[in-house]
Amino acid sequence: MRHMIPALLSWAVLAGAAFAFEPADVSEADIVIVGEVHDNPAHHAAQAAVVAQVHPRAIVWEMLTPAQAAMVTPALIADADKMAETLGWAEAGWPDFSMYHPIFAAASDAVSYGAAVPRDMASRAVKGPLGAVFDAAPAYGLDRDLSDAEQSAREALQRAAHCDALPKKLLPGMVKVQRLRDATLAQAAVKALADTGGPVVVITGNGHARKDWGVPSYLAQVAPGTPVRTIGQGEAGEVPDGGFDAVWDSAAQTRPDPCAAFE
Repeated sequence: MRHMIPALLSWAVLAGAAFAFEPADVSEADIVIVGEVHDNPAHHAAQAAVVAQVHPRAIVWEMLTPAQAAMVTPALIADADKMAETLGWAEAGWPDFSMYHPIFAAASDAVSYGAAVPRDMASRAVKGPLGAVFDAAPAYGLDRDLSDAEQSAREALQRAAHCDALPKKLLPGMVKVQRLRDATLAQAAVKALADTGGPVVVITGNGHARKDWGVPSYLAQVAPGTPVRTIGQGEAGEVPDGGFDAVWDSAAQTRPDPCAAFE
């Protein structure tokens, strides 16, 4: 099922930030994955613009559990403060809800699907086989080890993301959790497409949106032939790793040194 999505604006300015669109970025897609740097408001403004243009029948959220997603209704979306409180947004540790609410509001009638991995499930994934926590592990390749090269690359990425402060023995478990999160997002997108007929928009971090080993790679395994477009969002000209169908750019955010917490 292919959906002709209206051409996006050549340029848009939202939340005080400018970013460029190309019509081909999301044309003829059943699933559109839009990455983000979580604390960059321009990235969320871009996601809201995509949702407004695509008019998805479903949105998959990295930030919501299935139980939280089931609470999302047009009436709840109409009251941003109540929505943040109902979802327990602040307690979950995500950046300010004011950046995410416009994405919900851009398609308030879309069905929300939650793809957050609960903490206890992540803990079990670290300690045991992924097949014990993910019901479709063989279909998604989670019952197989990564190649040595990919495992090493993923561990290096986790090590760098945590400022080289983690014991080496923890890195394989963190890679397993990342694989679990990717597969869970892909599984939710497949279900959303089957349930609603699409199109589906996936809101997630750049690391999950990457084509080489993120959500698109799992969709290629379990839903081959499904038209998928994935968009990464960079800052100040820095292109996120992993490959995307398109990369949009915005100004970098001023943020504290993330490694200070590890000192």
